Amino acid sequence: MAGSLKRRDDSDELDENHEINVTPFIDVMLVLLIIFMVAAPLSTVDVAVDLPASTATPQPRPSEPIFVTVKSDLTLALGNDPVTRTALKSAIDAKTNGKTDERVFVRADKAVAYGDLMEVMNELRVAGYLKIALVGLELAPPQGASSAAAALSPASPASVPSGEVPAEGP
Repeated sequence: MAGSLKRRDDSDELDENHEINVTPFIDVMLVLLIIFMVAAPLSTVDVAVDLPASTATPQPRPSEPIFVTVKSDLTLALGNDPVTRTALKSAIDAKTNGKTDERVFVRADKAVAYGDLMEVMNELRVAGYLKIALVGLELAPPQGASSAAAALSPASPASVPSGEVPAEGP
């Protein structure tokens, strides 16, 4: 109970105050807003690659996607961190806690040859990660595409950051 400091009569008792003080609640909400505004940009992958485009329909994004990026100079990155080909398995195992049923999204620059991309995918398969999705930029479907053609196309396994769409890997 809260009391009022206003004096209404000559008695020594304080009157009860039935108002809720919302100032601490507003302070907490503003602090949380600032925390989320700062943390949101940090949760994206910022490795610069020139992705090819895809017209697949985007699907809901997983909570914590695992990205393996093949840069144009054929170096690899796991999320934003560079990783060597020999350390790729141990780095992904550390990120997934050894759960090989996690989906791994592979991003590759347009300049990367198909054979080089397949080598990375084969390394992932040897490491036990069989759920592999390829990531590309999202394009609008062609003008002549009908809804029936869209229904026949394979569905993407999961969505990735805005503007990027995965396609099912081998």
